[in-house]
Amino acid sequence: MDFSKKIGLFLGPISFFVLHYFPTDLISEKGDAVIAVAAWMVIWWITEAVSISVAALLPLILFPLLKIMPIADVGANYGSPIIFLFFGGFVMALALEKVNLHKRIALNIIRITGTTPNKVVLGFMIATAALSMWISNTASVVVMLPIAMSVIGLLVNDADGFTKNDRNFALSVMLGIAFSANAGGIATVIGTPPNSVLIGLLENQYNIEISFLKWMVIGLPFSITMIGISYLVLVKWMFPNRELKFNASKDVIQAELKKLGPTSGKEKMVLAIFGVTVFLWIFRTLINSVFPDLGLSDTIISMLAAVSLFAIPFDMKKGDFIIRWKDTEKLAWGILILFGGGLALAKGMSVSGIVDMVATAIAASEISVLFTAALLILLMLFMTELMSNVALVAVLAPVVAGIAIGLEIPLLYLLIPVTMASSCAFMLPMATPPNAIVFASGYIKVHEMARVGIILNLIAVGLLILMFQFVVPLLF
Repeated sequence: MDFSKKIGLFLGPISFFVLHYFPTDLISEKGDAVIAVAAWMVIWWITEAVSISVAALLPLILFPLLKIMPIADVGANYGSPIIFLFFGGFVMALALEKVNLHKRIALNIIRITGTTPNKVVLGFMIATAALSMWISNTASVVVMLPIAMSVIGLLVNDADGFTKNDRNFALSVMLGIAFSANAGGIATVIGTPPNSVLIGLLENQYNIEISFLKWMVIGLPFSITMIGISYLVLVKWMFPNRELKFNASKDVIQAELKKLGPTSGKEKMVLAIFGVTVFLWIFRTLINSVFPDLGLSDTIISMLAAVSLFAIPFDMKKGDFIIRWKDTEKLAWGILILFGGGLALAKGMSVSGIVDMVATAIAASEISVLFTAALLILLMLFMTELMSNVALVAVLAPVVAGIAIGLEIPLLYLLIPVTMASSCAFMLPMATPPNAIVFASGYIKVHEMARVGIILNLIAVGLLILMFQFVVPLLF
């Protein structure tokens, strides 16, 4: 265990005891207790002294003991509908990966985009983003990395060796994969965990529902814009690969597709279930208006897909199903617990009066709405370079909701751009798993990632401020 983790392990509970047993009456007895629990959780989340999912279990123990909320009320957050929406999404991702459909989709996208160097970079970015909309950004990068390494390997071993142009191409591909994995997840509700934390908070605390389609209407254009800008910054500005020519990359893609063989029956079955699920998510509102007694929700559709993948037999005689329960060993159970912990903390902040206090303080101040929004977006985006974006949204989203109430603006105007900012970490290897994975390839130095990342971070801040000012008010 490194030094920062050792410090964090003890600093977390010490902070809790100091804040709780030497009270300064910041808010109220309950409010101060929630702040003490939040301090413990945040310290463990930042230092990762223990798994961030373990830290997320603290409200389940401490909230009932401190008389903040009964255990039944705390536990309800860990079984919120939004948790099961994400569970269904995880199961679908598991099925896509098990039958190798995700790899086939990615390879075909790269094949279609072309084989000139810049088009190869674009192909990798589009393929990674397309996967990241539906499966975890980590899994997306894990799929793409070996294919990218094979293509870069052609340049390393060619007649002229590994030239500056070759190196620029390698940097563009690697960073392009990481950045598009981060930005691609913003497009859908299930694409990245912070989106789901926000949706859960809005449903649990404020009875505000954002449908799968409604999120895509705002998330997808931002995602495409950010990926397009990342591509241009990489290949046209930072790492241009002028006069680089190679045709063998086409052979690598064809060889990878040949390894997969023809599309199997299982792949077709998963694709059919996946297609029906996305169709139902997109047209749910229309279906409910035609059949008002049906009451379809995004969570019901997600769970229907999950159960179908477990229960519809591929081969009845052999008892062969797409996925079995033992496959769920690979499921990100920790993330589901993390969601629950975040929702429980948000509920604690609400019932203890912290959110109301923030709202009252903001309402009494003379701060400009636009300046406040810009500051919050900037704060979220640069803080997410240093700690888990899910944990960050879990802590800050309830406070941002209080600020929106104090500013007398709709919650969504502020919460949507601030939450999206948490997925725009382009600067440091430790900021997100995709950044860390491509950094480990050995083709990228920290200063190279930081140099491009700071530019993209600032562009993202600008875009999100414009979204706050002009786009979100039009749609919500």
